[in-house]
Amino acid sequence: MKYFDFAATSPMSEDALSAFMKAAREYYGNTSSVHDVGTNAKALVEHSRQTLAAALNVDPAGLYFSSGGTESNWLGIEALLSAGSGNHIIISAAEHSSVRRIVEKKEKEGWRISRIPLTKSGVVDVEALQEEMTEDTALVSVQLVNSDLGTIQPLEVIHRFCSERGVFLHSDFVQAFGKIDVTSVVELVDSFSLSAHKIGGPKGVGAVYIRPSLSFTPIFPSVTHESGVRPGTLNTPGIASFVVAADHHVEEERISYLKSIFLTKLESSFQLVGDTRDQEVPILGLLVEGVPGQWLMLEGSRRGYAFSVGSACQSDQDSTLPTLDAMGIEEELAETFIRISFHPSHTEADVLGLADCLNGIVAEYSTVSAAP
Repeated sequence: MKYFDFAATSPMSEDALSAFMKAAREYYGNTSSVHDVGTNAKALVEHSRQTLAAALNVDPAGLYFSSGGTESNWLGIEALLSAGSGNHIIISAAEHSSVRRIVEKKEKEGWRISRIPLTKSGVVDVEALQEEMTEDTALVSVQLVNSDLGTIQPLEVIHRFCSERGVFLHSDFVQAFGKIDVTSVVELVDSFSLSAHKIGGPKGVGAVYIRPSLSFTPIFPSVTHESGVRPGTLNTPGIASFVVAADHHVEEERISYLKSIFLTKLESSFQLVGDTRDQEVPILGLLVEGVPGQWLMLEGSRRGYAFSVGSACQSDQDSTLPTLDAMGIEEELAETFIRISFHPSHTEADVLGLADCLNGIVAEYSTVSAAP
């Protein structure tokens, strides 16, 4: 099976797997225990924190390990809301489901929520976002890279709006970290989230950065782990493995090349969603009018190619992807959507084979659907 669903999850790298096994064998203590076994485990976690913070160019005092991107988004958003004032939250309408569910809960609790649409290019409508900002706005949350299309969101502009009004800015970095250089934008946000399994690390591990200068109230009182930010025994092997997985070079030129030859090979019946042709993010969203995305995915799997019809965290209750809804794409066309996500380990033969596979499926479907 040729795997083209790295935006959903990735296999662990050999280095990350080795680090996990070594830490599990040798650093098995509880980091809160004061004996040598516990303090050795704590030392490994703190070394991992320092290493990851240096790679991100942030203060390690603001970096906390979590169970993954979903928890990190929750911790970051709750921290910023407790540190600020106001009763209004602005998000893009295409945020990851974890962010959308958090604000849905807040809405039921009486918070006012504004959901900003995307432009036809697949980026948040910054003019609409600016118009929604008021004196009561407490937080803006916009992901750095959209998980369905791979579009890079204009955080520089959004940061300027937030800075002018004293509004906190949270960003979901899960699909960005390890795929593009995020060090130039970390200083623009007050909190951001990361996940290990998107970059060759283990599942169930992530991190959240919350600006250390902020005074915020943790969700749970009297917690001892992670400086009181989250409860629960730390996943020491997972943390060590996460940091090892993060220690690799972003191969932007390689990804751009693979995307280019793939798109060149596709037939004209495929429509690229969003302005991502020349971007280095290894994610593409495609529409094929008249051919259901589910059909394409299942037929592709049958022929040895794995790809998706959108975010793996998408709720079964949502009829179409929020990203496509946010762009104003009609439901009938949205149902033809597929997502392809690349990896530097892919060869030219891999991506050209996928393009041939997709072209063949569409041609066969057209023949079958036209038959009396």
